[in-house]
Amino acid sequence: MELPVIDIIVEFVTSIGLEVVKRPVNQDTFLPGLLLEGGKIIIDTDKLQYPGDILHEAGHLAACDADTRNTIGSPLPEYMDGGFEMLALAWSYAACLHIGLPASVVFHNGGYKGEGEHLLQTFANGSYIGLPMLQYRGLAYDKKMSAEMGVLPYPNMVRWLH
Repeated sequence: MELPVIDIIVEFVTSIGLEVVKRPVNQDTFLPGLLLEGGKIIIDTDKLQYPGDILHEAGHLAACDADTRNTIGSPLPEYMDGGFEMLALAWSYAACLHIGLPASVVFHNGGYKGEGEHLLQTFANGSYIGLPMLQYRGLAYDKKMSAEMGVLPYPNMVRWLH
C-alpha cells in the first residue's frame, strides 16, 4: 500500500531533523492547516489543503541555524524577507524531487498568488529561483561551483539544514 503524500512528506521532514506535530490549529494561518511554532511545523490534517506547503514551511526552517530555528514561529520574523521566500521555493522544489513526488505538489495553483504553474515551468526550465541563497548557506550549488567542489549540482542538495 502506498503512503499518502502527507505521510511521505512528514517522514522526509522528520528524517532530516525537523519536528512535526499533528494537532488542531485553532487560529487563522497564512497557509490553511499549517503553523510554525518554536521551530516546529504544526499540521492540522483536517484543514491542510496542500501537503506540499509542508515542504515550503520546512524550507523556511531549514534556512536557519539550529538556535534560530527553535525560535521561529508564525508569522515569520521580518528578517525572513523575499530572499528567504526564494530560498524556501528552491529548497521545497529540491525536497519534492528528492522524495520522488512531482514538483506540482509544491508548486500548486492554490498558492503563490496564482503563479504555481509559472514557478513549475520556471524550475523545469532550469531557472532556479533561490539557488543563490541555498548556495550562500552551503546547502546546494550551481553547476560551476558543484564541479569545483566535486558534488552534484542543484536540485541535488549537499545538506538539508543550515
